[in-house]
Amino acid sequence: MFSKLALLSAILTAFSVKAQLVGTYQTETHPSISWQKCTKGGGCSNVSGSVVLDGNWRWVHSKSGYNNCYTGNTWDKTLCPDNKSCASNCALEGADYSGTYGITTSGNALTLKFIQQNSNGKNIGSRVYLMASDTKYQMFKVLNQEFSFDVDLSKLPCGLNGALYFSAMDEDGGMARFSTNKAGAKYGTGYCDSQCPRDIKFINGEANAEGWQPASNDANAGTGNYGSCCNEMDVWEANSISAAYTPHPCDGTQSTRCSGTACGGSSNRYGSSCDPDGCDFNSFRMGNTSFYGPGKTVNTNSKFTVVTQFITDSGTASGTLKEIRRLYVQNGKVIQNSKVNIPGMSSSLDSITSDFCTSAKKAFGDTDSFSQHGGLSGISKAMSVGMVLVLSVWDDHTANMLWLDSNYPTDASPTKPGIARGTCSTSSGVPSDVESSAASAQVVYSNIKFGDIGSTYAA
Repeated sequence: MFSKLALLSAILTAFSVKAQLVGTYQTETHPSISWQKCTKGGGCSNVSGSVVLDGNWRWVHSKSGYNNCYTGNTWDKTLCPDNKSCASNCALEGADYSGTYGITTSGNALTLKFIQQNSNGKNIGSRVYLMASDTKYQMFKVLNQEFSFDVDLSKLPCGLNGALYFSAMDEDGGMARFSTNKAGAKYGTGYCDSQCPRDIKFINGEANAEGWQPASNDANAGTGNYGSCCNEMDVWEANSISAAYTPHPCDGTQSTRCSGTACGGSSNRYGSSCDPDGCDFNSFRMGNTSFYGPGKTVNTNSKFTVVTQFITDSGTASGTLKEIRRLYVQNGKVIQNSKVNIPGMSSSLDSITSDFCTSAKKAFGDTDSFSQHGGLSGISKAMSVGMVLVLSVWDDHTANMLWLDSNYPTDASPTKPGIARGTCSTSSGVPSDVESSAASAQVVYSNIKFGDIGSTYAA
């Protein structure tokens, strides 16, 4: 619902930005991870993959030395006097995944630590992408398919978000479309989402230094003139208190660069080519306060499986998305998604459909930018092309994650439908607080499966 890039902090000034050239000081070795491809008749088979760190966390320096291209939350004016010069002057370095960033894999499991102390300071948050090869992202075409994974977020308190989602990024990170991008998917370039984030340091093979404004509440971030927009399917945004899944359609099918207020944001939230709000299903927000959380029906004190089904109107991969269905499996028990309990909405609703989205926007009094950008049929077009799997952990410098786990907006009555989203205090989630109190927080994603509907879990 809010920009995932602006809300993630980097370890220190040297490791807080991505570029388009490639450095030679640190060998880039992607941590390996396996996942499974499943069919109804043939069961599941292992697929060997890996993960790559988003370029925004990497050290970027002068291509012929150690000078930082970006320090604190400002650009070096000598190396980056303009966007094109910056891209040609700056090199993106390889990553020490475990030592610097707290990112480790084991078999089919990925662990992302929220805070990782290291010799250079500390890393805060991370984002990685699933790779099909050393130079290409794994592309998922989810129409008429099912996606499942196990997650342990028992150590994610209020204010944190373990997010797993699909983004309509280029398979090669943008190298083919933009000749000045020499780093590509191998170094985690090409990020985009439905918020059209303007804090991305390099977009379309160029820097975003021109017009850069340092953030007043984040020592590592800022915004440039440009943003990067694309379709986004939030399969999972959650901590131990609240969870939501949310499609965000855009007008096109691939990433596009926007400029200024056309990127949306606080000054013009609905002015971009994408839907920033999406159509979210959060069980707590939908009126069932006992369904998800510690000791509840889906008990976040221990690991569980999240299953998401992308149903089309024809029941085939060539059809148009009509429903996004959710269920859970925990301790060998299949748990159907919670039902809606909101005045003005049908109590039979328990999945994301066009009827659900329309009635929720009306019941909550929300702007219906979802339907304005094509709704489910809009994001269906991007899904048919293919999307990249993103796995992350982050804190929120914009809204303290209150939109996920507390009452939001904070100046509205929590008794108004749609305002209460979880049990966290409205004073929770301040990044400086959670970065201190939740230093041991982490999320573990494992057992990723993808295939025919009904093939990735045991009923």
